[in-house]
Amino acid sequence: MSTGRSLIEKVWQSHVVPGADGELDLLYIDLHLIHEASSPQAFDGLRLAGRRVRRPDLTLAVEDHNVPTHSVVITDLMSKQQVETLRRNCDQYAIELFRLGDSRQGIVHVVAPEQGLIHPGMTVICGDSHTSTHGAFGALAFGVGTSDVEHVLATQTLPLSPPRTMAVEFVGDLPADVTSKDLMLTLIAHIGANGAHGHIIEYRGQVIERISMEGRMTICNMSTEAGARAGMIAPDELTYRYLQGRPGAPKGAAWDEALAYWKTLGSDADSIFDRTVTIDVTTLTPFVTWGTNPGQAVPIDERVPDPASFSDVRERAAAERSLNYMNLVPGTRMDSVDIDTVFVGSCTNGRIEDLRAAAAVLRNRKVADGVRMLVVPGSMEVRQQAEAERLHEVFLDAGAEWRLSGCSMCLGMNPDRLTGTKRCASTSNRNYEGRQGPQARTHLVSPAVAAATAVTGRLTRSSQLSATGAS
Repeated sequence: MSTGRSLIEKVWQSHVVPGADGELDLLYIDLHLIHEASSPQAFDGLRLAGRRVRRPDLTLAVEDHNVPTHSVVITDLMSKQQVETLRRNCDQYAIELFRLGDSRQGIVHVVAPEQGLIHPGMTVICGDSHTSTHGAFGALAFGVGTSDVEHVLATQTLPLSPPRTMAVEFVGDLPADVTSKDLMLTLIAHIGANGAHGHIIEYRGQVIERISMEGRMTICNMSTEAGARAGMIAPDELTYRYLQGRPGAPKGAAWDEALAYWKTLGSDADSIFDRTVTIDVTTLTPFVTWGTNPGQAVPIDERVPDPASFSDVRERAAAERSLNYMNLVPGTRMDSVDIDTVFVGSCTNGRIEDLRAAAAVLRNRKVADGVRMLVVPGSMEVRQQAEAERLHEVFLDAGAEWRLSGCSMCLGMNPDRLTGTKRCASTSNRNYEGRQGPQARTHLVSPAVAAATAVTGRLTRSSQLSATGAS
């Protein structure tokens, strides 16, 4: 019988607080991230119970979901109320807050890594499902509900059942125009939007090893779209180089000590997973969603599927509902679908690498007439870096809007929402009904596909744009 342990098991087991047999595991939490959208009720609960925040020094607050990206002045009354509530709560409980206008402000899942706050082997939670992003560093990171936010604020622990484990191995040589976003849309289309339910995923193999930290964050970010509790990638030299020198990273002797520990975290050779999924990437092309969940996706040069082709009755009904909402006809080529709006940003694809990819496509080209394009950096530091590289000039020259940082058009919770039945090519993570606006239609794509789509006004892969000489 194997005695080897996986990365997942090593991190989980090292954080279990000893307790009575038969109880849920009580997991100690190393870092608690909060934002304005999911924390107000948790603080109200603390006050009603007369409790304090146990470890404000292990808690960081960021304003991101409700903030405008065209100005630092919040005019929407509901957004203003939520942000002001977070500010009062942070003042009362002495929690550090990155406010709108702060040079460190941005989307929580972009800000925490760039500040060097996420380390291999940590446990990280937030009242936000895309907390799984931080698993790219070998951290166990996952989203929780408001009652769990309150529990962690009060105790710095969380009672949980041990998860099942899943290994996902991408094998083969990655084609030049296939990105981390495409890998995840491929995986989710393969196993289904709930195919990893109850599991924590470890992403493995040479394909993962060759992907940048930004790309790894995209992969772990979308683990939740497959139904997983979290996604993790074993730390390696790339991880250590990314972290070294950042404000929150260990320094001096503490760095050497941390590094020695981090190097022990990889899964043992004889570790066993509850499930293994293997995806051959060799022949992959960029993917795009056609429906209303991330699993309803196909290669961009293929066609909208016919619901009748689904053998499962529930999948067939879901496909019919999705096509009705999306106003698409079976058999339609995905690369013929016209787009009104293009959004580049979010905690999935709002990092500097993503902006570089979009700018490379847009350089010396123009956004098509009738198309609106928003480019929203994932943080103010990303914005500053992009401007230092003059990427903002590429976007502005092309006719795109260059914005401040925030969650923006990822979700209809701030002024950057779609109106009516507009159709958006979005680098975000969810395409649910009403996600970007009450009747909005969302197609999930990579940054390069988003930029190429902005140029042609229809869903377009970047390599096709080069081949046709479109401008």
